Amino acid sequence: MRVLQVDIVVPVRNEEGDLAPSVRRLAGYLRESFPFSARITIADNGSTDATWAIASRLARELPEVRAVHMDLPGRGRALRAIWSESYAEVLAYMDVDLSTDLNALLPLVAPLLSGHSDLAIGTRLARGSRVIRGPKRELISRGYNILLRTFMGAHFSDAQCGFKAIGRDQARVLLPLTRDTGWFFDTELLMLAERAGLRIHEIPVDWVDDLDSRVDIIATALADLRGMARLGAGFARGSIQVPQLRGPALARGGGRHAASRYLPQQIARFTVIGVTSTIAYVVNRHWVLGGPRRAAEGRHDRGGSQMLRAVHESEMATQGERTS
Repeated sequence: MRVLQVDIVVPVRNEEGDLAPSVRRLAGYLRESFPFSARITIADNGSTDATWAIASRLARELPEVRAVHMDLPGRGRALRAIWSESYAEVLAYMDVDLSTDLNALLPLVAPLLSGHSDLAIGTRLARGSRVIRGPKRELISRGYNILLRTFMGAHFSDAQCGFKAIGRDQARVLLPLTRDTGWFFDTELLMLAERAGLRIHEIPVDWVDDLDSRVDIIATALADLRGMARLGAGFARGSIQVPQLRGPALARGGGRHAASRYLPQQIARFTVIGVTSTIAYVVNRHWVLGGPRRAAEGRHDRGGSQMLRAVHESEMATQGERTS
């Protein structure tokens, strides 16, 4: 049997419109431009439209495609289940809208196949990335990653880009430690990887926002804040124990001694996260349930741009402090 080098999971839920053209495009790229043996796994998680029927048809028609159905929704749940049983050397995933240019796939997985790195992520926030998206998404993305670096000590630049890969052996150790079933799964896995001392390789990507995205970015942001509080509290109490897989941990260590040493500071940080989450929830409900309407779209756009510039300046200041 030919060795399967890369298993690319495409999680989908109610994506009957994008699924077939995206998978056919990805399969064509793998046949024509990808030098490693690869498989596409469509992970239907809880779809109620024709997604599963389309996925099954694609699996019958395309030899490099298989389809897996799960009754319960959740991208994290789907990735954990499929990656846990895959025999491929490298486990990857990408969003079904193919917002990330497929030319980034080879540099994503090559460092893992060579053994140079343990986990690889696409980043829209690093120098060299070319991104097209609205100010609201840009603001939330940059703000969230600033929170991760400030309160969780993260060293990676973009936790949320739907374009990641991990070595099979590393995944076997880290996946049982994950708990999130939704969008926070990415952040949780990355934080665990840093605690384990793994080498994370970042790929600047070309990325175009999907205007038809079904992701509720406000609800997702709130869930991410709650996930940060849960994960950080587990690290602080020492209830989440992460084994060292490669050298010293990149974060503040995974043992009980390190956890107790930094407990007061971490409690303060997670309190801030909790307060921020609550404020964001209240503001969101006020907006949705009839808060003040925007006087004009132009004023809203200018406000979003001003906020984006403020976040960018804060991010640059943080990087300057880290460099000094």
